[in-house]
Amino acid sequence: MKLSCMVRGQHYAFSSIKEVMAKASEEKSGDRLNKIAAASALERMAAKVVLSELQLKDIYEHPLIPYEADEVTRIIYDDLNLFIYNEIKGWTVGELREYILSHKTGLPQLSRISRGLTSEMISAVAKLMSSLDLVIAAQKIRNQAYCNTLIGEPGRLAFRIQPNHPTDDPEGILASIKEGLSYGSGDAVIGINPNNDSVESVSRLLHMSHDFICKWNIPTQNCVLAHITTQMKALQNGAPIALMFQSLAGTQQANEAFGISRAILDEGMELVRQMGTSTGPNVMYFETGQGSEVSLDADLGVDMQTLEARTYGYARHWQPFMVNNVSGFIGPETLYDGRQVIRADLEDLFMGKLHGLPMGIAPTYTNHMYADQNDQEIAGILTTVAGANFYMGLPGGDDVMLSYQDTSYHDDASLREMLGLRPLAEFEKWLERMGIMEHGRLTEQAGDLSIFD
Repeated sequence: MKLSCMVRGQHYAFSSIKEVMAKASEEKSGDRLNKIAAASALERMAAKVVLSELQLKDIYEHPLIPYEADEVTRIIYDDLNLFIYNEIKGWTVGELREYILSHKTGLPQLSRISRGLTSEMISAVAKLMSSLDLVIAAQKIRNQAYCNTLIGEPGRLAFRIQPNHPTDDPEGILASIKEGLSYGSGDAVIGINPNNDSVESVSRLLHMSHDFICKWNIPTQNCVLAHITTQMKALQNGAPIALMFQSLAGTQQANEAFGISRAILDEGMELVRQMGTSTGPNVMYFETGQGSEVSLDADLGVDMQTLEARTYGYARHWQPFMVNNVSGFIGPETLYDGRQVIRADLEDLFMGKLHGLPMGIAPTYTNHMYADQNDQEIAGILTTVAGANFYMGLPGGDDVMLSYQDTSYHDDASLREMLGLRPLAEFEKWLERMGIMEHGRLTEQAGDLSIFD
């Protein structure tokens, strides 16, 4: 295993695959904060050269976080298809990139080899790709899942209504839900981030959203994005839950800081399968994003992109209905500006899709980042072309409870119209019955909340 090379007459040597992976990453402020990033563009290029020549078995045999020390590593390795891995273990990372990007390689081949790839292999190949490479590669992959609706069909783009309110006011939340539905959003999920995380408050929001869905016969699912243990208690007390939510990270230490483990996630999934309102079989909703481990001081010296890939390897164990990436949510200490957010969104969409996950993207930014609406719209367009399954929908694109910027209901409609995409099939029929959509286009009724009076 060679960990050195010459670039422009200068010799570069690296101490480990962990160092190669970190220094091959595109520039991210979180990696710089951790003092693991490349010191120069030349060192980054040298690390990419070394990485491209490593064989997949080198990465398999040298996990960045040891199997015996980390639950995430154990799940990634235990879930691996060793027959497929043994077929490709002699490939270099560079050869894997060429295979993925080849015009001869389509969805069946990519779906198959993904089962033989560890998350660190997937991260490694993403580091060798340009932004255009990531779009082309992600576009090839389409992953479907079913809760109460089927997400991921070709030609369709879904949206989560995120009707948050700073005091969990039911009228304010209902107004946001109605507005989102009137613009064609909500087929992915009606998902509320609660300000009050108590079982009683979460239960009220679950009952309210479920009752509204039933009243109007909306083909979708509800979710309140409280901690999984709170949702479990609410479910046991009779609250109607279609999707069970939890944020995930790429190390056991970070997940412990989130208050979760494999055992808790297993229990939550089994409970919602037994007592939840959805058809299933995909009943879990996960959110992830580059930088969470750094913000928790639980990164163990691994670069942010690879930790995010590990999060996807962890997530796929529970076969979720939705995985939403929110890499721009933390702030400039992890992703400094719009350029870094756009790159992270493209990396994460590709890596998640190659893991076999039904990926959505939230091209978010906070008001203290060096990013703006233009960056967000560029990220949204690129990731839509790359085949994201869903996006968020917020009133005016501004989350008044969580204080960050995301895609608006208007953005949602624009992305569909621009690329000729339709809502999820069952939901489109409902929109047509309500007079909101006709032949895949919004009607004059769009934005008129009085249709719910």
